[in-house]
Amino acid sequence: MKDILLITPPFTQLNTPYPATAYLKGFLNTKGIDSYQMDLGIEVILKLFSKEGLLNIFESVDLAENDFSENVLRIIALQNEYIKTIDTVIAFLQGKQPTLARQICSGNFLPEAFRFSQLDDMEWAFGNMGMQDKAKHLATLYLEDLSDFIVECVDENFGFSRYAERLGRSANSFDELYSELELSPTYIDKITLQILKERIEEVNPKLVLFSVPFPGNLYSAFRCAQYIKLHYPSVKTGMGGGFPNTELRDLKDKRVFEFFDFITLDDGELPVELLHKNVVLNEAPQLYKRTFLLENGEVVYKNDMLQADYKQSEVGTPDYSDLLLDQYISVIEIANPMHSLWSDGRWNKLTMAHGCYWGKCTFCDISLDYIKLYEPIAAKMLVDRMEELIAQTGETGFHFVDEAAPPALMRELALEILRRKLAVTWWTNIRFEKSFTQDLCLLLKLSGCIAVSGGLEVASDRLLALIKKGVTVEQVAQVTRNFTASGIMVHAYLMYGYPTQTVQETVDSLEMVRQLFEVGVLQSGFWHQFAMTAHSPVGMNPEEFGVVPQLNEITFANNDVAFKDKTGINHDKFSFGLKKSLFNYMHGICFDYELQDWFDFKIPRTKIAPDFIQNALEKEAILTSKNNAKIVWTGGNPITAKFTKSKKGSSWVMLKMTFHQLTHTFDIMLEEEKGLWFVEKLNSLAVTNEKTTTFQQLKADFESHFDDFELFWYSKPLLTLKDYGLLVL
Repeated sequence: MKDILLITPPFTQLNTPYPATAYLKGFLNTKGIDSYQMDLGIEVILKLFSKEGLLNIFESVDLAENDFSENVLRIIALQNEYIKTIDTVIAFLQGKQPTLARQICSGNFLPEAFRFSQLDDMEWAFGNMGMQDKAKHLATLYLEDLSDFIVECVDENFGFSRYAERLGRSANSFDELYSELELSPTYIDKITLQILKERIEEVNPKLVLFSVPFPGNLYSAFRCAQYIKLHYPSVKTGMGGGFPNTELRDLKDKRVFEFFDFITLDDGELPVELLHKNVVLNEAPQLYKRTFLLENGEVVYKNDMLQADYKQSEVGTPDYSDLLLDQYISVIEIANPMHSLWSDGRWNKLTMAHGCYWGKCTFCDISLDYIKLYEPIAAKMLVDRMEELIAQTGETGFHFVDEAAPPALMRELALEILRRKLAVTWWTNIRFEKSFTQDLCLLLKLSGCIAVSGGLEVASDRLLALIKKGVTVEQVAQVTRNFTASGIMVHAYLMYGYPTQTVQETVDSLEMVRQLFEVGVLQSGFWHQFAMTAHSPVGMNPEEFGVVPQLNEITFANNDVAFKDKTGINHDKFSFGLKKSLFNYMHGICFDYELQDWFDFKIPRTKIAPDFIQNALEKEAILTSKNNAKIVWTGGNPITAKFTKSKKGSSWVMLKMTFHQLTHTFDIMLEEEKGLWFVEKLNSLAVTNEKTTTFQQLKADFESHFDDFELFWYSKPLLTLKDYGLLVL
């Protein structure tokens, strides 16, 4: 028996668990509260996409119907091939049968329906992939064919990373979702509820809490809660997570509480601890933190616990136990390098800092606690948690899920990883700010950073200022160059349709993006159309941004707000052209196409100079070091040898230093005394040292022995060393 059952309802990711329940379970461990967690989504997927599951699906379809699409008819005709191959394909995507890649890539193994028709256009895109990746992509298309079949013949609401998402998107009223819940359970519901039943009877919880991160989890959460209320009336139910945090802050509809006893907002640790005290321990007085409930037949919001939320140092290490970590499936849906990170491989999820250190972007929900309350975690504690998770999960890959990881903390994290000699792989989200120097990017790479994603948004300096992004296009170019040069992949979030954006600015933004890909400083990107949210500066002050919101009465969800832009521009029509051009740019082609070629309507010529980005990259950095900058040596000790150098009758002793690095060897030479001093200093500058040396300290030490530190610091031997791991941070 466990006090609390934590559930992520269908569906989120296929390759790795959504981390919210693991975060909560880690916290509950610190309080001695017994809990059990499950990712109901992956369990349903594995049940559905199995030999038994497909047999049941095909048997459930009425073959007498005559209005099936050609795609469905083909899949029905090949059903025995799907049934024969499904278990093996799933095992391959779980990493259990890597040798199957050759069979998949050889052709004539997987049945092929509509999704494979895209291959003729994409052969060049993934033709250079490794065999494992190519096989994963083909196996993903195979699953997507089956998904199309399920949507058309079995359950129109199905999707691999969402379920009945339309019911949760901006549902200002609960009516539609409530009506859907009054209908009989769907085919997917029945599988979901059967697994839920087995787990409840196994765990026997007193409190079941659903973490609902997205609209595509909402319907299943309600359907599961409905089942619990009907069959286990003594069990209390609650909901928290990203969806209620952003959408349900104005909740008024009492019918919601036919399904849930409690709905909590924002950080879940203290609200859940109080629910445990109130429900499981039945302690008095009954106090709540940011919790909706029904009292005397009315919806009330209770926030009567005066205790402050727990600090990030107090919430414990995420705990992934109970989750089926070896059964998640890695997929590669499209040949986009950043999307493959999201969907391929198992990542331990951690957060460097609660909230956003910038917290100014006008399209973002900066009024909500998850953004505005910024609290970083000490680097040593972060790496402690990384080591705990490696021991627990056996995985050394980490996705830091920050709104925007702070550069100073990333630096300290990297230094701590290198001090402990950890071999890890990690990636995160950032702002493209000037703090990301070439040296910092090299340090991050050495510590295991493989990729960053950041918001370029609208690549227009006027609109970036309106967004309050705090960066310029020129700055973005220079920062992305620094990451790329260090070997870190860069993904840019791109936006179109921002309030007051003109057609000319959309075209110019596309030209900026074209140039960034052409010079090779971006490797991945994705265009999003601007969406106005109720809790962003644009949503709260629409008149300042030239938009008119289309407001409805709010009794249930309230986040995405329909609006009219006073410019009257139909930004929807740009969607296809922007995405098609980006797809080609990502694969290194079509840079010579006119921008007009991507659109089937007339657009103005760009006003951006064709060498704007190139010129930005050619601006020379000022070679100065701040006195408090940390000087770090990331290489090993050199092999030294003395020799005499002669010139015009004079001779002096030189010290030759040979450095062996992972992929190359290089030499530098210094006068003997300076060389011996420098070799000794390299030991104190080593990245493995707990204590760091500043530029001012190094300069003072040098000048206590020799003259003119600047001449030494900017000499050719030192500049060579800076190219190979002597970093100024």
